Amino acid sequence: MKRLTLALMLAATTARADTMPQLNPAHGLLVAQIVWGAVIFLAFYLLAARWGLPRVGAVLALRAGTIAADLERAHNDKADADAAVAELNAARRSAHAQSQAAIADATARAKAETAARNAEQETRLEAQLASSEAQIGNARAAAMGALRQVATETASAVVARLTDGQADAQRVDEAVRDLLAERGLAA
Repeated sequence: MKRLTLALMLAATTARADTMPQLNPAHGLLVAQIVWGAVIFLAFYLLAARWGLPRVGAVLALRAGTIAADLERAHNDKADADAAVAELNAARRSAHAQSQAAIADATARAKAETAARNAEQETRLEAQLASSEAQIGNARAAAMGALRQVATETASAVVARLTDGQADAQRVDEAVRDLLAERGLAA
């Protein structure tokens, strides 16, 4: 088994040497390639470390500063906006309260004016009603007086015609008065 493993390793080394000659230690260019690779790596490293990376670092620092300034400005703007919203809400609440107070005041004034007009109109209507009732009472009394007089004259004329003579005016007047009183028409 050891022989087989050793044979396989030798075959692999030979195959590698055939397919990749730059990795063959027996080849003379390998050392030169390693030296030049190290020199080029060192040159790139020094260029990147002395010239490229400081520029990248400066750009990153500038970007971080810009981002920090933008964030600070955004925080300040948000605080200003929050303060403006709070002020706006306070102004809106104040305006709403003032408008409600104005509405309540206008409503109270309108109610007071309406009550005053109603009281004035009620007083005027009561005066008209009292005047009208007095006129009706006067007219009723006048009508009742006229009714009694007409009833007395008519009854006297009927009695005089039926009896072919003169009717007793006092008896006719008492009879008419009693009859009107009976019917609730007495004056």
